[in-house]
Amino acid sequence: MVAYPNPPADEIHFACVESGERQLGDIQAAATAAGVRPGTIQVWVSRKKIEPVLRGRAGPIFHIPTVKKAAEGGSKHRHPTPALNNRGPHQHAA
Repeated sequence: MVAYPNPPADEIHFACVESGERQLGDIQAAATAAGVRPGTIQVWVSRKKIEPVLRGRAGPIFHIPTVKKAAEGGSKHRHPTPALNNRGPHQHAA
């Protein structure tokens, strides 16, 4: 089960028609909207945080408002001192 599911396709369609705003985008557009790198979007997909609306030859297409909501939701755990987390070597502030 995905943490931030996409709305039904008809809701996406009508939201696009009514607002005139871009609701769908490729991985680069999703990353830009969320303020992260495209690799982060790929990690979110692999960890079932989000899912593409569809997958095509050009790559996955994402619902931008859902991606933004996932970005606002943050991570499950944030280390109180990021420099001391266990994700590899880090520079410690002197």
